[in-house]
Amino acid sequence: MSSSEVRAAVPGDGACMQTFMDEIFRVFQRPEQRRWAQAYLWALIHGSGKKTPRSMALARSLPSAAAHGLHQFINASPWDWTPVRRRLAARVAARTTPLAWTVAELLIPKRGEHSVGVHRRVDTVTGRAVNCQRALVFFLASGTQCYPVGWSLVLDGTWGPDRERGRRARVPAYEAGRTAADHVTGYAAEVAAQPRLPRVPWVLDLTRCDQAAAVLAGLARQRADVVCEVPPDHPVLLSGQHTPVVTTVSALMEVRHARQTHVLLRQSPDGRVRAVPVHAYAGTVTAPRSAYGDDGGARPYRILERPDPDGRQPPRYWLTSLTEHRVEEVLRLARSHTAALSAVTTLRRRFGVLDFEGRSFPGWHHHMTMASAAYVHQHLSGAPGATAPPGAPSRAPAAALSGARD
Repeated sequence: MSSSEVRAAVPGDGACMQTFMDEIFRVFQRPEQRRWAQAYLWALIHGSGKKTPRSMALARSLPSAAAHGLHQFINASPWDWTPVRRRLAARVAARTTPLAWTVAELLIPKRGEHSVGVHRRVDTVTGRAVNCQRALVFFLASGTQCYPVGWSLVLDGTWGPDRERGRRARVPAYEAGRTAADHVTGYAAEVAAQPRLPRVPWVLDLTRCDQAAAVLAGLARQRADVVCEVPPDHPVLLSGQHTPVVTTVSALMEVRHARQTHVLLRQSPDGRVRAVPVHAYAGTVTAPRSAYGDDGGARPYRILERPDPDGRQPPRYWLTSLTEHRVEEVLRLARSHTAALSAVTTLRRRFGVLDFEGRSFPGWHHHMTMASAAYVHQHLSGAPGATAPPGAPSRAPAAALSGARD
């Protein structure tokens, strides 16, 4: 059936939806692309169950014959997802007060071996080996909300040598061999080059990233501020002495006279207020030169340590370039990553990021872009049902940047 027939069948969501469509999908050259985009967006928002072209075409008001057109729009239509995502990010930046960029990892379970990027790896959340795709979701955080505005598909090492496999999945040659660290620093470079996007700090969980130093170095080259949670054994350099000393964040914070204690007040769910101690290193540290290279080695960082209030878990550590900010301001920014994990739960349950059934690299990016557009529209418009439905798990099945290489 024609895109005009589908457009006529899709009920309008008022001026808000039309304004959103006109702004975000202005880059589409052909009218039929904009019509199919509106149909796909509407089905992602209003459809129930799995979000595949066939199931979305069964949604009320969409004729079943629309399945073929929806499939073609995602898997065969040659539209560029990058300008769409930039417009999404710019709209979020214009309509909110951005505080931070952050990233969450999402493992997408797959049964077969032919979907783009599928491989076998250990889920760091469950500890079990899974057959999956590995995605990075880039968020722009504002207050307690995080908006997904970018995606990367991390290909494991087997996708590089197997050129025929990559050709069938239409994977660009430049994607081969890119690590999670490459994707994060590459996206940060894109953000820095866009004048409409905010230069706010990057908030990352690097506790399970084996290329944490590479991520920090890349962000330092972009002159981007950071608030990064790091593992206890993350190396730092004390350079204020005659002979620079390499140590770890945990070892440094064990020296009591070298740290300052700040007491923050936190209200528990039952309404009680309790004091939470946070330790800050009295000076600043830099990174070992061998880890950072030429651009990041001299950058000063502050270390924060937050002991577990109940003493049941080990302390948590952050490195931040915001050396002049108050401790509570830095930790408030650090909570952006927790908000991103909650947003991933909503993306999974409501907007079909687990449901892409195609096998191609462009198709995967098209579907994820549309899922982001649906999420952003719902949350910016304040529409009902924008958050995860009741009963959604409190712990999102997403994680830190668990490993920069496979």
